[in-house]
Amino acid sequence: MTRAPIALTAGEPAGVGPEITVKSWEELGARLPFFWIGDPAHLPSGTPHHEIHDPAEAVHVSATALPVLRQTYPAPATPGAPAAENAAAVISGIARAVELTQEGHASAVCTNPINKQALQDGAGFAYPGHTEYLAALAGVERVVMMLACDALKVVPTTIHIPLSEVPAALTEELLESTVRITHAALIHDFGIETPRIAVAGLNPHAGEGGKMGTEEITLITPVLEKLRAEGMNLTGPFPADTMFHAPARARYDAAIGMYHDQALIPIKTLDFAGGVNVTLGLPFIRTSPDHGTAFDIAGKGIADAGSLIEALQMADYMAKARGD
Repeated sequence: MTRAPIALTAGEPAGVGPEITVKSWEELGARLPFFWIGDPAHLPSGTPHHEIHDPAEAVHVSATALPVLRQTYPAPATPGAPAAENAAAVISGIARAVELTQEGHASAVCTNPINKQALQDGAGFAYPGHTEYLAALAGVERVVMMLACDALKVVPTTIHIPLSEVPAALTEELLESTVRITHAALIHDFGIETPRIAVAGLNPHAGEGGKMGTEEITLITPVLEKLRAEGMNLTGPFPADTMFHAPARARYDAAIGMYHDQALIPIKTLDFAGGVNVTLGLPFIRTSPDHGTAFDIAGKGIADAGSLIEALQMADYMAKARGD
């Protein structure tokens, strides 16, 4: 049975989304069918495209043209200058991709970058970003952000908050749910039967026995011991500065950091252009390139499509692992 194609959202049409979509289709073609939900008028001039009415058509169209499921936008796309009139259509395209995936017409959702400020100004977008909106569409209370590349899979426990607020935000409940969601996703989405997860400490030297902080003793270790008793293969808490060299990475399948930069600096150092943003804990697969709209280079034809190509390939891999 042929697996359903991937639904790729347009994202912000004034950004690099249209051109990296075309470059991704040129690279992947028929070997990884996906369809783009967007306005054909926003594609780079001369793009071979074919409007489809059923996502299943993408499987046959992809060899010769970019399959497009039309999403009409009220305003043209001016590179680098988002139009407020288009905000509602950007949001609607995301919801449409989710609906098609939940109905089985697509195997996964892959999202092009959005500009949150443009959506807030143009349509009163009430969410901090893609992740929270997708969780709301799915009716899921808690999701987890993973950044992944060939060399590393890493999850931050706390995300977009000031560093000064991390200790208060880091609770046993938050860490436990982060580990549980990550562990389940490694099994069901990545096909790892017995995942090995390494966990970082919060403080330098993982607190050095309480001399540089006590969160490792009072919070992190008790959570890990509880979950180890359930059979999870967890190690740590480790000093974060010793977790990400090659021999250390060979000992785990995913790493969990306590805050944003602790987790994201290693992966962006290892593979800045190829990292993929994966949302764990959703009832459907969602990946995204790990970059923004890049308004400064939009429309110039120089945007690197590597992260989107990796995001599409990872979505395909995860769909195979789930058996969707």
